Amino acid sequence: MFIPYGKQNISQADIDAVVNVLQSDFLTQGPQVPTFEKSVAQLVGAKHALAVNSATSALHIACLALGLGKGDILWTSPITFVASSNCALYCDADVDFVDIDPQTYNMSVTALKLKLEQAQKDNKLPKIVVPVHLCGQPCDMVGIYALSQEYGFKIIEDASHAIGGKYREAYVGAGQYSDVTIFSFHPVKIITTAEGGMALTNNAELAQKMDLFRSHGVTRNQELMSKAPEGSWYYQQVDLGFNYRMTELQAALGVSQMHRLEQFVAKRHEIAKVYNEILQDLPIVLPYQLPETYSGLHLYVIRLKLDKIRKNRKEVFDLLREKGIGVNVHYIPVHTQPYYENLGFKQGDFPEAESYYASAISLPMYPDLTREQIDYIYQTLKEVLV
Repeated sequence: MFIPYGKQNISQADIDAVVNVLQSDFLTQGPQVPTFEKSVAQLVGAKHALAVNSATSALHIACLALGLGKGDILWTSPITFVASSNCALYCDADVDFVDIDPQTYNMSVTALKLKLEQAQKDNKLPKIVVPVHLCGQPCDMVGIYALSQEYGFKIIEDASHAIGGKYREAYVGAGQYSDVTIFSFHPVKIITTAEGGMALTNNAELAQKMDLFRSHGVTRNQELMSKAPEGSWYYQQVDLGFNYRMTELQAALGVSQMHRLEQFVAKRHEIAKVYNEILQDLPIVLPYQLPETYSGLHLYVIRLKLDKIRKNRKEVFDLLREKGIGVNVHYIPVHTQPYYENLGFKQGDFPEAESYYASAISLPMYPDLTREQIDYIYQTLKEVLV
């Protein structure tokens, strides 16, 4: 028996939806993509949704639409996957990081405020800030938004972990406190399209720009053309874009998965509740949840109380893997990656992020996790942490 840290849930209805597309006239751009976009936008309350081939692509086109370029700076959290910062480098912009809150592991609003005050003095304010909803728990978006109004930066919510989550009773993606929100549909995420992502916004101009950037910069919209079309076949490339489109197969799977989104998230909360109850006697720190949030619970991260156990994190990790529990670590601080060290970042730059990384382990979390498996995880942890 091997229990992975995350796993997709594929039903017969999902399979049938994909097979129906294979038997249809459209495999790439057909009715399923806009249907999927509409289903997500309607659920979360966003005006525009653009499906793409990955959340990384969604981050890229969001940065481009917001005009990020050479000489600009993007700030994000160091505790995230590298895509959250790489998107700025794709635009030839610079990257910096804001340390995390020691309780939520999300971007610290206090650290952000202090960094903005100094950046204003240095004339190095960010053009875009990318808060990351780590594990599915929304950041303090009211605090971040208030600072954006004071210091003039745009906000992209990296909500790759958070579809189905809520912040102050509204779904993540509604966009009250940001310019663009990004979702991921990677197989281990809340719902999946195999690979895929989506950018959501309430700004029609941003939506139009992202639509261009995801499809080669090519349009058939006469309003965007520099001259009248020569016929019904006519299109123009009006910008430099990319082939970031989502296929019909992926979108059909997404449409089907959306029917079970709320069920998936509710099940994750049931599992987290059990974890919280049975793990509290172990020498670990359990995840903290902000009272005004409803997490998507993509991940369940514990932190080892290393001063109370005789093993280091690697030893605990390896023993759990040996016993069939597919734990993982989310994430290695981005600023400690060799590529980013070559950009000038170094160990010690973001101490809270580094402290978190030294003790963090992600336990298995997915809707099909059984009580028997959870009990096995608990018993094994108990033995390993002696």
